[in-house]
Amino acid sequence: MKRRTLLRPAGLLAAAASAALVLAACSAGGASGASTKDNPYHLIEPGTVRVASLGDSKPYTFTDASGNFTGFDVELFTDVAKRADIGKPVFTGQDFSGLLAAVANHQFDVGVAAIGITDERKKTVDFSDGYLAGYLTVLTTKASGIESKADLAGKRIGVVQGTLQEAYAVKNFPKASLVRFPDNNAAVSALNSGSVDAHFLDYEAAKSYVAQYPALKDADDIPSFDAPAGFAIAKGNPALKNALNKALHEAMEDGTWKKLYQKWFPGSPMPEQYLPKAEQTSTPTPSK
Repeated sequence: MKRRTLLRPAGLLAAAASAALVLAACSAGGASGASTKDNPYHLIEPGTVRVASLGDSKPYTFTDASGNFTGFDVELFTDVAKRADIGKPVFTGQDFSGLLAAVANHQFDVGVAAIGITDERKKTVDFSDGYLAGYLTVLTTKASGIESKADLAGKRIGVVQGTLQEAYAVKNFPKASLVRFPDNNAAVSALNSGSVDAHFLDYEAAKSYVAQYPALKDADDIPSFDAPAGFAIAKGNPALKNALNKALHEAMEDGTWKKLYQKWFPGSPMPEQYLPKAEQTSTPTPSK
């Protein structure tokens, strides 16, 4: 005859108490299991900041010949993380279309990829204060006959899925046929082969492609100052957000932001709102 072991009421209470302690210990430190005291920014791994980024978005975030991440956003975030003493950044390339979801789901601590701050994206993640604003560009071939955004009706226009450019194109180019790509390189390859008539992307990236491919040209530049780039973090982490904002504004005020901008965007218009307060005068427009 099989014997059954029954827990008496006192045993049940003890087991419940033990389970509660285990759950409390796990929840206090997030994925890492460390206490809030040891992990105040609720990082996946205390001392390391796991960063979701892009490997092909030059000059913002890209990998060099050695496979290391570099670019304006990478250097700026590395400086900010050091100032804030939140941990050592480790960058990992992602498709942009899934980047914010990965941050929201705590697969990464931060998203760093010149991510425009929009109301729609705020439903998924929180953002630091803005640190970059610029222009969106219609990139096309010199033989296309496209001279401005007014010529896009009836054309096949490339956009990178999930980007600010895609959202803008959906709203403002209703008579164009949008073709979605995973990244800029794939879209520009399609443009060069004639599969699309133009590609709608960031001004700085477009400038780089024009320099790389003589057959391409910048047909139009559209201001996008209403959606500045910010660092994306999962919702409900004010300690990390406040630390990033404090360090970010320090980097702007002491001239670090300006130095990095001049390094990565030589000759490009400089948004004045990120300069030291003593240097803010007026915002220039881009010259082709």
